[in-house]
Amino acid sequence: VQLQASGGGLVQAGGSLRLSCAASGLTINMYNVAWFRQAPGKEREFVAAISRSGDNTPYADSVKGRFRISRDNAKNTVYLQMNSLKPEDTAVYYCASNPFYYGTNPSSYNYWGQGTLVTVSS
Repeated sequence: VQLQASGGGLVQAGGSLRLSCAASGLTINMYNVAWFRQAPGKEREFVAAISRSGDNTPYADSVKGRFRISRDNAKNTVYLQMNSLKPEDTAVYYCASNPFYYGTNPSSYNYWGQGTLVTVSS
């Protein structure tokens, strides 16, 4: 089972990026998927999640209204569209999955991708 996060890069404040989390070895429509991020010297924090059905999409308050999580089950991929980026969004972004949970606790997720770096310059 593997989750591959990609799409990170360097962007100016106010810009946009779309992250992808591609799954192999599992059928992603059987899993809830979340994005977390970790900035240097800080703990890993919840960003957003999407339930298996796609009906539930909780967001961290810090990204609500700017980020959007979605899934394309045909492509076995979950996306995180990030708009109006701020320097404080700079972090390594990770995707994670769990068949029964889509909350904010990183310890509850079974599978993790390797992370993709997002750097937002001011």
